[in-house]
Amino acid sequence: MNHIDTVNFDDLPASGFVRQSQLIPGVLPFSGLTLKRLIDAKSFPAPIKITPKCKAWRVGDVREWLRNPVGST
Repeated sequence: MNHIDTVNFDDLPASGFVRQSQLIPGVLPFSGLTLKRLIDAKSFPAPIKITPKCKAWRVGDVREWLRNPVGST
């Protein structure tokens, strides 16, 4: 499988990075389209451009959002 289950996600360092395929469907309870809508609405942290074709999220940012999805960036 391409995604990280919740247990493995919890073991990652906060400074680590995860890609969308690692977040959905295992960590985030919604689709990629919903993720894009949340990012566009500034309701979910934007990904960081690692290379011109690779974007990822900081594990710590995703954890913060999961703790407080309404009040996060």
